[in-house]
Order: sequence, then structure tokens, then C-alpha cells
Amino acid sequence: MSSQPSNPNGNDREDGANTARKKGLSIGAAAAIVVAIATAVWVSNGNNGGNGTAVANSCPANPEVQTALDEKAIGDLAAVQVTAKGARYDEISFIHENGEEVGFNAFEGNVTLVNFWATWCAPCRAEMPELEALQKDYGDKGFTVATINLDIGDDGLTKAQKFMDEENLSQLPLHRDPTFDAFEVLKKRGVALGLPATLVLGPDGCEWGVLAGPAAWHGDDAKEFVEAALALAEES
Repeated sequence: MSSQPSNPNGNDREDGANTARKKGLSIGAAAAIVVAIATAVWVSNGNNGGNGTAVANSCPANPEVQTALDEKAIGDLAAVQVTAKGARYDEISFIHENGEEVGFNAFEGNVTLVNFWATWCAPCRAEMPELEALQKDYGDKGFTVATINLDIGDDGLTKAQKFMDEENLSQLPLHRDPTFDAFEVLKKRGVALGLPATLVLGPDGCEWGVLAGPAAWHGDDAKEFVEAALALAEES
């Protein structure tokens, strides 16, 4: 996992026992180490947003989602921290691929995997084809892979577009946040230490899970996780 920002500090938010009992890691082996560190510095959802003012970021806790997805967060996805405890990210905004400034409400209605990446992040680059394949398989089934690029500078968009063109990533959107403010929110929340950073959101925009680091997003474990999430969305 690549990391330019400094590590967050805070209180434990998640019991690491579930992650410790999971096994069968491949690409997730390194990510599991990162998540162990992230768990140690986890902060509560009540932290301030990126602009320094308190924000309302609460949803009802969802024990059913917690239980069902935790059972699927194994193998390649063992580093996923299933939460479903009531977090929202209403303070995050980014530039949609259509040029409009939007928030996560743009994804509501679908189960959404929000992946933050940058061209300078080697693990990000490595997992993008897997995210592309996941979107291709499930994009018409109520599931969305929303990739948000964090390259800053006047040439950030050009770098991101060049990489996506070279890798033939036609299924993934080029949403972007050239301010890097979105990552600062994740850092303050204790969700991310570096990139890539991934959120799993329910159809109502509420956080169902987080991952600090890369994963094999097109493997069997990931597919079972996504299918379980879609089944939960249909039941709600």
C-alpha cells in the first residue's frame, strides 16, 4: 500500500478478533498487516469532517449486514473490516466524470465499492484491472465500482486518463478529487493510512465495510462477498 499522508491517531474502533481468525490470504496478506495497524489507530465516526466542522454522519446500525458480510470477509478479502455501524460520508465531495461536483449520494440505490487510487500508487495500479473485471461482471446487477482518482496538480487528470487508456479500463469511471480533501476525511476517520483505500456502501449510502490496502477484487472470495451484499440489498 502506498502512503504519502501521515498516519492518523485515535482510539480503537473495531475488534480485531474477526480479522485474526480469518485465513487463506493471497494478495490480501500484506493488506492484513496494514489493517492490523489501522485497527490500532481506529477513530470514532464522530470525528470532524475535512473542513474542521462537525458533520452529521449517522445511519442506523445494521447487525444483519454486519453478520452476513463478516462471514464472507475471508480469504482474499480477509482484510476487509465489516462495519455497518452507522457511518456516512456526507462531507466528502469529488468531481464526477461528467464534470459536476457531487458526493456519495450520486451512488445511492446501488451497492457501491468506492476505491480511492492514484497513478503514483503501485498497489492501486495493480488492482485496477481486477476492479474493471468486477464492474464488468456486476455493473448491471445493482452494483457499482466507483473509482476516485487522487492525482493532484495541473497534470493529474492527464496522468489518470493516460493510465486508464493504456490499461483499457473502459468500465471504470474517472471520478477525481485533485484537492486530496477526500483522503484527508478518510484519514481523520481512521479508515485509511495510505492508498488504495476502499469503502463498501449500501444502497442508502451507509458504510458497510472498509479496506485499507489492495485486494484480489475479481477472485472467488470477492465475488461471494459482492453477491452477499447484493442479496442483502434486495432484502432491505
